[in-house]
Amino acid sequence: MIEAILLVGGQGTRLRPLTATTPKPMLPVAGQPITVHQIRRARAAGVGRVVLGTSYRADVFTRALGDGADLGIDVAYAHETTPLGTGGAIRNAAEELNCGPNDPVVVFNGDIINGLDIAALVDGHASSGAAVTLHLTTVEDPRRYGLVPTDETGRVLTFLEKPETEAEIVTNQINAGCYVFRRSVIDRIALGRPVSVERETFPGLLRDGDLVRGVVDDSYWLDLGTPWDYVQGSVDLVTGRAPGAQIPSSAQIRGGQSLVLDGANVSPEATLSGGTTIDRGCVVAADAIVDGCVVMTNVHIGQGARLFRSAVGAGAKIEAGAVITEAVVGDGARIGRDAVIGAGARIGVGAVVPDGITVTANSD
Repeated sequence: MIEAILLVGGQGTRLRPLTATTPKPMLPVAGQPITVHQIRRARAAGVGRVVLGTSYRADVFTRALGDGADLGIDVAYAHETTPLGTGGAIRNAAEELNCGPNDPVVVFNGDIINGLDIAALVDGHASSGAAVTLHLTTVEDPRRYGLVPTDETGRVLTFLEKPETEAEIVTNQINAGCYVFRRSVIDRIALGRPVSVERETFPGLLRDGDLVRGVVDDSYWLDLGTPWDYVQGSVDLVTGRAPGAQIPSSAQIRGGQSLVLDGANVSPEATLSGGTTIDRGCVVAADAIVDGCVVMTNVHIGQGARLFRSAVGAGAKIEAGAVITEAVVGDGARIGRDAVIGAGARIGVGAVVPDGITVTANSD
């Protein structure tokens, strides 16, 4: 049985206010928490047991997932009380592994959707004899990322910091956030202190002469780090652009490209489009337009309201005639009648925007 570690401890500060009450990996995409999508993909690739490396709001994971029986996989938990970095979190979670020193351990970051063939990555790792195999992807603009150049055989040559000049861009290959470790290599990581895999663990393996292997896979890949990437990831799963979506069996696909979960009440005169998800308990009134949005549980959208490429937190109320464009509305917030929420704006948990008010990204 293959074991995996899923790192879900981050606070998701770039996704606030959505993560003020819910850990980022438990935010819903296409009607299911991100973590559930990842666990199901891992199970389909032959993973039989996964250890969740938790920190922020760990109770949310244990309540929702339990021992994994409902997902057909064994789920265990390893909690970190202080931030340990990616390497430290992997080492902390490894305390809950059962596998032997030469067995492969798959490691996933908890905020990425990808189309990677996980089983092929594991098989290639085993046959190569590598200490660790990294999933790499290529990006058009690598300046936001650390770079991972490889030779013609796939051997990683070095790990480079984010480039500051054109001359420093020696490759457009970046770390895509999925690894296969030999278990004994994880055990070499220091226990109980912060460790960065890219600045300490992986360069240390290279210095020691270990084979660090990179596999470039340019299938679908998206880091859900910002609210707008988060919305895009959900839209891509609903519309099929991102592979492997696990749509709840009780959900309905409306208009061929939007998802309505069981228990939502959507008027026949409302228009849903663009990969929108309407979650359980929501009410969408007549003449409302919801395009390319994530609408969480128990949201009320009034008559004639218009929402575009936005995320709306649980229990929010969008009054009649309100317009929300590329914005984020926190749990329990109220957007008044005919109010306008502009691109980039973030409305906090429980906040009230009065009737007719315009809010922009630069508003206080």
